[in-house]
Amino acid sequence: MADDILDRLEATIRSRKDSPAVRSYTASLFFQGRHKIAQKLGEEAVETVIAACSGEDKDIVPEAADLIFHLLILLADAGLSLNDIREELARREGQSGHDEKAGRPLSFRPE
Repeated sequence: MADDILDRLEATIRSRKDSPAVRSYTASLFFQGRHKIAQKLGEEAVETVIAACSGEDKDIVPEAADLIFHLLILLADAGLSLNDIREELARREGQSGHDEKAGRPLSFRPE
């Protein structure tokens, strides 16, 4: 999967983790810590929702790209990867979403 853009982006983000914050936006987020990374992820999620509701479907794409980018930063900060997400999705494959949610611990169940 080395040719996959998400895998390449993930590798680039990981390489920025220990870079000087003044040289890289990604490094600056790592420097500011988990709360700032999560805040940016939340902002991008809201912007994606706004784009989705705007009536212009093409506007979703750049916002979704920003959302995924910031999600990859959060995963890297937590020592997680796209492979962790792939494994979780594979675990859920073929299972009803309702059943999967019902099987989660109470503290992790969305409304």
